[in-house]
Amino acid sequence: MDSLSFMFIVVTSLLFTSQFSSATDTLTSTQSLADGSTLISKHGSFELGFFSPGSSRNRYLGIWYKNIPVRTVVWVANRRAPTKNSTALLMIDIKGNLVLKDGGSVVWSTNSKREVQTPLLQLLDSGNLVLIDASDGHSGIYLWQSFDYPTDTFLPGMKLGVNLKTGLDRRLTSWKNWDDPSPGDFVWKILVYNNPESTMWKGSKFYFRTGPWNGITYSGKPQLKPNQPFSFNFVHSDDEVYCAYYPKNKSVISRIVMNQTNYWRERYIWEEASQSWSLYTYLPTDYCDTYGLCGAYGNCIITDSPVCQCLKGFNPKSPDNWNSGDWSQGCVRNKSLNCQDGDGFIKFTELKLPDTKYSWVNKNMSLEECRGKCLNNCNCTAYSVVDIRNGGSGCALWFNDLIDIRQIPSGGQDLYIRMSASELARLETVKDEPDEKIVAIVIPVVVLAFAFLGVCYYFCQRRIIKLKDKNEIDGSDESSEEDLDLPLFDLVTITRATNKFSLNNKLGEGGFGPVYKMDMRLLLRGYQVIQDKD
Repeated sequence: MDSLSFMFIVVTSLLFTSQFSSATDTLTSTQSLADGSTLISKHGSFELGFFSPGSSRNRYLGIWYKNIPVRTVVWVANRRAPTKNSTALLMIDIKGNLVLKDGGSVVWSTNSKREVQTPLLQLLDSGNLVLIDASDGHSGIYLWQSFDYPTDTFLPGMKLGVNLKTGLDRRLTSWKNWDDPSPGDFVWKILVYNNPESTMWKGSKFYFRTGPWNGITYSGKPQLKPNQPFSFNFVHSDDEVYCAYYPKNKSVISRIVMNQTNYWRERYIWEEASQSWSLYTYLPTDYCDTYGLCGAYGNCIITDSPVCQCLKGFNPKSPDNWNSGDWSQGCVRNKSLNCQDGDGFIKFTELKLPDTKYSWVNKNMSLEECRGKCLNNCNCTAYSVVDIRNGGSGCALWFNDLIDIRQIPSGGQDLYIRMSASELARLETVKDEPDEKIVAIVIPVVVLAFAFLGVCYYFCQRRIIKLKDKNEIDGSDESSEEDLDLPLFDLVTITRATNKFSLNNKLGEGGFGPVYKMDMRLLLRGYQVIQDKD
């Protein structure tokens, strides 16, 4: 072939590619996609092509939103093997697999086990890149799909979880950084226990879990925003375990992304008015979400700051470490279980259910049957319902120490924890006693109130006596109009008496604000100074 003919073929090929890339969402086995050309989904929602992230010069094959001015990549094919120049080609090989070649070398490929005569690659408006058999028509059967191999982004209609028949594990893994889409160390995946868990990991370290699905949401994250623009689904069958979400309104553009910069799983919604992504929710939400923060039988509570408390019937395993803020060793029982001596249960409310690694589930049992099942197994430590809808149904049992519990007011679940008969008897005798914290706050407040009234009474009596003496000296029988109001204290006196409103002096919160313990000697001394000035 002479050089003129070769140039003609190249120019013709380039013109064909340009015309083809601007109008189609498909690629056939006789075509290839070059750097600079793209596939665009039927209604213009997504685009497939080559890109360089951030300041990087490496080239990647990826999918991004077509109708959003800010390029937002949602999937990367060759995240582990970038190309160094613009010569790469995407094509379908003779076995029907998708292949990315650079200089004759295969950089990335799919591994479809079924060979077909008419393979076709198509970019869908969902953002899913699918390989189908064109002769099947619109059967919906995919030889391969990008949704089975997500990168860092979770799109509506995707499945995150495990196919129990094939072993396919769909998980999200963050980019290393904004310039490098290769896999980072922040991972979101489903753990296939008897009672599955949605979890996040920092490398090999267990970072966060949502708690088991309860039919409506996750037990550890019930505080979903009201009027959600999405519907959520969690499937646990013999064939697969996965979670998914779907927009209630197709005009809402949303994505969930794993952000390794701050180790958040973030949900964004596109705002047309500002032409920008708006952060809608994120996980973890607070320090109490840290996995295993309070150790076994510890309960994390958010007050002014996260605080771990042992559940009723338990005490810190290491009091010194616990009091210093190291709660990792957790709590131990006040009384050991004695299966033969008639153990029972205490109901705890508004909790994130414990780690389900050592748990068992039956979806058809009642709560009473569940109690009996747990009571008859000496290794069972707790039980709860599986599905909270319609009054609750199903049975979940735990067979080990209870880990990663936290308080969730107005949204947590009931958990029945096993206790020894002797501990139940002890708790029965003290159940009507006020909580220690309440006693610790109320008693000082009451004492302080009476002391304050006593001071007021003292100064009122003193003022009355002075007025009587004055009237006797003046010989006046008329009632004095002199002020008999309660004593007033200036801000300086109160500041000194509360040690500058120290947190150590704070007793609690009332309807009118914080309540502080005051040094009565400083209070009286300050009042005397005011009187002397008068």
